[in-house]
Amino acid sequence: MVSEKTERDDLEREQMSIDELEQLAVHALEELKGREISVVDVSEMTDVTSRLIIASGTSSRHVRSLAESVVMEAKRVGVPPLGREGEDSGEWVLIDLGDIVVHAMLPETRDYYNLEQFWTDFKREDG
Repeated sequence: MVSEKTERDDLEREQMSIDELEQLAVHALEELKGREISVVDVSEMTDVTSRLIIASGTSSRHVRSLAESVVMEAKRVGVPPLGREGEDSGEWVLIDLGDIVVHAMLPETRDYYNLEQFWTDFKREDG
């Protein structure tokens, strides 16, 4: 029974393109006034995911709400998250949608970890 559910989940995920999933996640973040939303294509750098979507929230409550909005929209179209991390603190919440990983962060956390720069530097060093 578990394998049937897994196969069905994989089939549903395949029906939504990466571009459509990206648009859905970005729209969910925009709807709740996510700030500085950026998309980083990491498909050439890792096999774990294809894109990162990074957004800032104004408070830990806002960060959690941004993440929850992405989760709700993804579930609505049949793409439940593979994982969720960081919801307790709300400083940095990660939503794993498979081909896309969404990071909702407080501005100071985002500045400290600077994921956009990390992946850009990684690409330059690798390429």
